Amino acid sequence: MKVITVVGNKPMELNIRNENDHRIPFIKIALKQRLISFIDEGLEWVIMSGQMGIELWAAQVIAELKEEYPIKLGIFPPFLEYESRWPDVYQEAFLQIIEQADFYQPLYNEPYKAPYQFINKDVWFIEKTDGCLALVDEEYPGSAGYILDKMKKAAETSNYSIWYITPNDLEDIVRDQQEYNESHLD
Repeated sequence: MKVITVVGNKPMELNIRNENDHRIPFIKIALKQRLISFIDEGLEWVIMSGQMGIELWAAQVIAELKEEYPIKLGIFPPFLEYESRWPDVYQEAFLQIIEQADFYQPLYNEPYKAPYQFINKDVWFIEKTDGCLALVDEEYPGSAGYILDKMKKAAETSNYSIWYITPNDLEDIVRDQQEYNESHLD
């Protein structure tokens, strides 16, 4: 596995209303742990659209990991001005990630036209990657459910892999962090 993508929920689908939400650091820890294990196994590139939420947080984690690990980040939004309707804080974060990415290229060099741009983006990511790291509540997949359904079909008919970070994984990380913090208070 040399190239993967990351998919997941948008902030509002996770009931996260601002970037100061106490859950975001735990999400980033989960992403970091999994990505480091993939890098140790030979992962070279992570490519994604940079969608606000899980993808954008993963891109921020990868930007940090690039300082210590040989990992590259590619951002491929489905169209120009992809982030234009997002809240300002996410627009700013997206623009920062573009600056830190090793490669940036919208898949369509035009603004939003029609749903086909999202549909084709999903197919493109599946064709260009060996697998996907998904941080999605499968009971409530939200917008990530569209690409995840296509990825599941690809996994059934090819060597495509899907790795999940589950709500239980996140609970374990919260518990581990609490135990670590308590043990370091003494």
